[in-house]
Amino acid sequence: MNKKSIISIQNINHFFGKGSLRKQILFNINLDINPGEIVIMTGPSGSGKTTLLSLIGGLRSCQYGSLKVIGQELCNTEQNQLIKIRRQIGYIFQAHNLLESLTARQNVEMSLELHERLSWKARRAKAVRMLEAVGLGNRVNYYPENLSNGQKQRVAIARALVANPKIVLADEPTASLDKKSGRDVVELMQSLAKEQGCTILLVTHDNRILDIALRIIHLEDGSLLVGDRPL
Repeated sequence: MNKKSIISIQNINHFFGKGSLRKQILFNINLDINPGEIVIMTGPSGSGKTTLLSLIGGLRSCQYGSLKVIGQELCNTEQNQLIKIRRQIGYIFQAHNLLESLTARQNVEMSLELHERLSWKARRAKAVRMLEAVGLGNRVNYYPENLSNGQKQRVAIARALVANPKIVLADEPTASLDKKSGRDVVELMQSLAKEQGCTILLVTHDNRILDIALRIIHLEDGSLLVGDRPL
């Protein structure tokens, strides 16, 4: 393990199903990601990208191997430890996963509810500042149905970054966006993450955004191929 790594994966294997239906999804994955890196993971559909991302984020139980995130081992770890790690990770999904019954501000505020040290006034103010940072200061009280796809994804970015996470995990964040909106969204992620000093691991099929990465890794048939991108 690289001592500097914020994500360190050693010999991870993962299976779905039981008995005769048991199928191996990930094969002997080894990967180190350092603080502040922007890493893009590519690969065909069904190659295991989302599964690996969910393991790193503590959203799925790690079965075999070693997976350390922010210095904490996630394999065979108790649920309360996983929750602590999740609080330090921001998630951005392909489907922005906004709650339709909440305004943009309220959706962003949800990420701060686990941070009990903040008063409701502080949470509200922080959410508004984050929406202003993503260019939605005039859409704070809009509901998702009144926002474009690009604006919804900006709300999702604000929600992911508002709690100053150490890691941001993004799964196909530009998939539902046109070329310009997709570019705007990833450049926004890049600049805000740089300001906050956080690490980004982004899964994409979008070849138009590969240039934002410091490094590109490729997952195919559950195995990881690493190709460093020139800085």
